[in-house]
Amino acid sequence: MFTGIVTDIGTIERIEQRGDLRVRIATAYDTGTVDLGASIACSGVCLTVVDKGPGWFAVDVSGETVSRTADQWGEGRKLNLERALKLGDELGGHIVTGHVDGVGAVLGVCPEGESKRIGFSVPSSLAPFIAPKGSITIDGVSLTVNEVTDQPDGTAHFAINLIPHTQAVTTLGELVPGQVVNLEIDVLARYLQRMEARRGQS
Repeated sequence: MFTGIVTDIGTIERIEQRGDLRVRIATAYDTGTVDLGASIACSGVCLTVVDKGPGWFAVDVSGETVSRTADQWGEGRKLNLERALKLGDELGGHIVTGHVDGVGAVLGVCPEGESKRIGFSVPSSLAPFIAPKGSITIDGVSLTVNEVTDQPDGTAHFAINLIPHTQAVTTLGELVPGQVVNLEIDVLARYLQRMEARRGQS
């Protein structure tokens, strides 16, 4: 379980093909406090620490995960990192599971004062779950949806506002049009959709 509050930006140092991908990530975390088997969200993807050393940890990324997430598995790629929530930690964002629901694409980036307004397109499978003033996780970052526009083909466009602090402490400040991102919808929206579907069957 996570909150969508990024606490480090890591860099992929090395990738080895072992059936799954073994990905070594450089980090500023004190890895002496990171247990083997611990969960770390890597740009929104919950992964298990399988090896570690001073200033780095390694995870295994399955083919299934690679196929369902943004194109982020390359050497030199920067990743938003968040360690798992501990009992008693401040819930500063919203409840995030680290399970990517789909990918979206950046439509445009517009400056608004020192902030940036960023628009995204999402597939029809995710469109019903995104609501104005609702929460969404983009590459592991908890954000508030400003507006949503449904499209004739069932897809949707939505926009968020990125304040200077979030630009500085995450990778989102470097987004450009056409780039794809990992999306996780609000867990409450997921359950409400399931309840509504069940109600229609009864």
